[in-house]
Amino acid sequence: MSSDRLMRIHSDEFRAMADRVLRATELTTRLNVLPFDDDAAKAELFEQILGRPLPPRVTIYPPFYTDHGHNLELAERVFINQNCTFLDYAGIRLGERVMVGPKATFITVGHPVDPEERRGWLSGAPIDVAENVWIGAGATILPGVSIGRDAVVAAGAVVTEDVPAASLVTGSKATVHRRW
Repeated sequence: MSSDRLMRIHSDEFRAMADRVLRATELTTRLNVLPFDDDAAKAELFEQILGRPLPPRVTIYPPFYTDHGHNLELAERVFINQNCTFLDYAGIRLGERVMVGPKATFITVGHPVDPEERRGWLSGAPIDVAENVWIGAGATILPGVSIGRDAVVAAGAVVTEDVPAASLVTGSKATVHRRW
């Protein structure tokens, strides 16, 4: 799914995506019940989840959740704390030395806002996180967001727009943007 792309629900593409979601859920369920010190089994399951081995010096503390896995690109020395969620169908890239706090959520898919289209379509856009970024605990990163090098996303922040390099973003204020 490319930037701002729509996918019709119940299409062949949707069915293939749904099959991958079921497989990724099966694999993450197995991962999340392993003993913490079973590094070999964790590495094997991460390879199946991501479709490739983890890069060098990547640390991921389970529980870990993804709806696809194959579109999650992790650079070297990424750290992901426990209970994070990556809905990566449209693609998520974490650059080198990114740190992700517990319970952070990255979402690349959603639905159109229009009520007539909401049940018939999925929308999506990729997330790109540059090098040396810190994502605080409980932060939510929404579709289409890019986060610049050395930026910090504060705990609990909801990121709906691009974050400039070497900046701090905070807050979760919801505001009315339109009505129907």
